[in-house]
Amino acid sequence: MLPTQLRTRLADELEAAERDRTPIDPLVARYSDIDVVDAYEIQLINIRRRLAAGARVVGHKVGLSSLAMQQMMGVDEPDYGHLLDDMQVFEDRPVDTSRYCFPRVEVEVAFVLGKDLPGADCTENDVLDATVAFAPSVELIDSRIKDWKIGLADTIADNASSAGWVLGTQRVAPSDIDIKGIDAVLTRNGERIAEGRSDAVLGNPVTAVAWLARKVDSFGVRLKAGDIVLPGSCTRAVDARPGDEFHAEFAGLGSVSLTFS
Repeated sequence: MLPTQLRTRLADELEAAERDRTPIDPLVARYSDIDVVDAYEIQLINIRRRLAAGARVVGHKVGLSSLAMQQMMGVDEPDYGHLLDDMQVFEDRPVDTSRYCFPRVEVEVAFVLGKDLPGADCTENDVLDATVAFAPSVELIDSRIKDWKIGLADTIADNASSAGWVLGTQRVAPSDIDIKGIDAVLTRNGERIAEGRSDAVLGNPVTAVAWLARKVDSFGVRLKAGDIVLPGSCTRAVDARPGDEFHAEFAGLGSVSLTFS
């Protein structure tokens, strides 16, 4: 584990990198002994700072939720980050790409919670019982690490590479759709560029949300009524460039769009 003073300094570096859009060298390349606990503590330092400045936690995101990504990172479980109210982007407002370092988009089926979730003992049935609706969503991801050359500790410390999200308008109750069988197609400027299905997320996105509830409990965090949870991407991540117009269509769930300027 890293000393507390070093964790704080690395949090400082990531905070400055996000603020100034000046990516930093990978943490894992500079500190071979950095571990997952260090990385989550670094993430939490910056989340607490943003909360102290007036931001609110409105949900969480799960990363590394596909087997391919876990194998690439050499891990056997996902990671997570926080969604803050000041990270939200909107369908009717172009996103300024200059606010980010290396923005990309991912297609996800969002969970909207209507009840608090239990912590360490959370099951998939608990998740379905607490979910008031699924919604179409696009997550805006970014890396404050140079050129996306990240190890596991890099992405965790960097709030799981999260930068924003947008929800479409449609809401579908869990009882009205098969969460494991939602096909998704992403187009950029009218061209079909990625496709996938919701079960790309751990075989079932509900599994990812239950894992998340158990994981954050170990850090004293709970998933609450009203929270938005992004369980992981149905498709590969796609670079976002000025002028790009993205549209994600979900079978039986509606659509969501995001434009960049």
